[in-house]
Amino acid sequence: MTGAECLLRTLLAHDVNLCLMNPGTSEMQFVSALDRVAGMRGVLGLFEGVCSGAADGYARMTGKPAATLLHLGPGLANALANFHNARKAHSPVVNIVGEHSTRHLAFDAPLTADIEGFARPVSGWVHTLKHPLATGNSTAEAIVAAFGPPGQVATLIIPADFSWSEAGAPVAPRVLPVRELPSSPRVRYVAGLLHSDWRVGLLLSGTALHAPGLRAADRIRRATGARVFANRNSGRLSRGGDIPPAERIPYFPEAAQSLLADLDCLILVESKPPVSFFGYPGVRSTLAPEACEFATLAFEGEDGVGALEWLGNEFASEAGNETAAPSHPRPVLPHREPLTAAAIGRTVGALLPEGAIISDESISCNEQIWPHLAAANWHDHLPVTGGSIGQGLPVAVGAALASPGRKVVALQADGSAMYTLQSLWTMARERLDVTVVILANRRYRILDVEMKRTGAGSVGPLADAMLDLSNPEPDWVKLSEGFGVQAVRVDSADAFIREFAACMREPGPRLIEAVL
Repeated sequence: MTGAECLLRTLLAHDVNLCLMNPGTSEMQFVSALDRVAGMRGVLGLFEGVCSGAADGYARMTGKPAATLLHLGPGLANALANFHNARKAHSPVVNIVGEHSTRHLAFDAPLTADIEGFARPVSGWVHTLKHPLATGNSTAEAIVAAFGPPGQVATLIIPADFSWSEAGAPVAPRVLPVRELPSSPRVRYVAGLLHSDWRVGLLLSGTALHAPGLRAADRIRRATGARVFANRNSGRLSRGGDIPPAERIPYFPEAAQSLLADLDCLILVESKPPVSFFGYPGVRSTLAPEACEFATLAFEGEDGVGALEWLGNEFASEAGNETAAPSHPRPVLPHREPLTAAAIGRTVGALLPEGAIISDESISCNEQIWPHLAAANWHDHLPVTGGSIGQGLPVAVGAALASPGRKVVALQADGSAMYTLQSLWTMARERLDVTVVILANRRYRILDVEMKRTGAGSVGPLADAMLDLSNPEPDWVKLSEGFGVQAVRVDSADAFIREFAACMREPGPRLIEAVL
């Protein structure tokens, strides 16, 4: 059996059955093997950042890895930004990178690069295959490493000649690692803090922000009065319907510090202590009060949901029968109003179907949209994690591949959409049920705010030109239709309501350019 077939069969034996790829010459053996080995779904991305971002979105929804197949060092380099986001989301990914054949490496050909050096900053595990007969074992090791826990990018680099060489049999499924519960003394210690007179908060991240974790945290809240906070940059948050809400940590440090100001203790559940996104002159980077104590219930690789349920059971008799209710009434549709980010939020909140998935890279519009989604039907929210822009559209691709039958809505700032607009082509080719809402303010609007906050001074004409996207204006209808996705432009709230409602009724992909 060739190395390519051994690799493919080992992936399938471990239930890795999706490969997001942009292959080149060194990966042709793997591509050819797709027609000989049944079971692997190959999905082509026109840019490697689409592949890495889609693998992130897939992992956030399934908890298991997809594979990516990339071409040499430059192909990996094109994917790094969204692998950075995947790393911050703790998404498991099996990242396969082709290398030159071993004899060719000595000649320093044009595409020769330090692939391991490129991979290490975004990968928790990196390995270059040393012999074709090690293909099966190394592939299995990469899969196990990708699961962590917590999940991580595992990069396996395979020389081209190993793909066409004899590699032996594929490896049978390995035992995959699982999250373990924290120790009993740690849970008892946290329970004691919750019984104390301290003002206590729970900061949830990772899997603790899925619906079961939020329900368990709500039982603790009702029994003890502890506040429940959500890490805004966690990979996935369940929200809406009857799911208990959590207070999201604000983006700007002053608002975040104000929210947490009265806490004596913050209990961390799959989370680190909160810090601001950026550092600003005269503003501290930490968000909790300086005298605040931290206690860890579950580390990032542990079972935060199980720990919360364990702790919640300790307080079950004290929690009462109160049930969580939406924090806001169902939004009222903004008929006959101007088209604003808030109007878009109200429309999405009112019309979002049950079980939808939101890939959110709305950037400067987010604070106006976010509150209106609290009382929407239950949905999963996939936010920005690592802050490397261009994740929203690829993550939507991956979420749709992971969750057929669930509507995916991408709330997407126009500036960051330009980084990975090739995602639209993959949406069209794979007939994915994705509705893309382009929030078109024709500007890197968030940088207007950051210009002032960093003390960089006023925005003069030369600086303004670096933040402006209106000369010329990208035509998202033409761009979308050029990639095969039906599109429409709207500039009023009523038009947006009409088009978004149609998108929720009909399968996608569809794009709405909302001119703000």
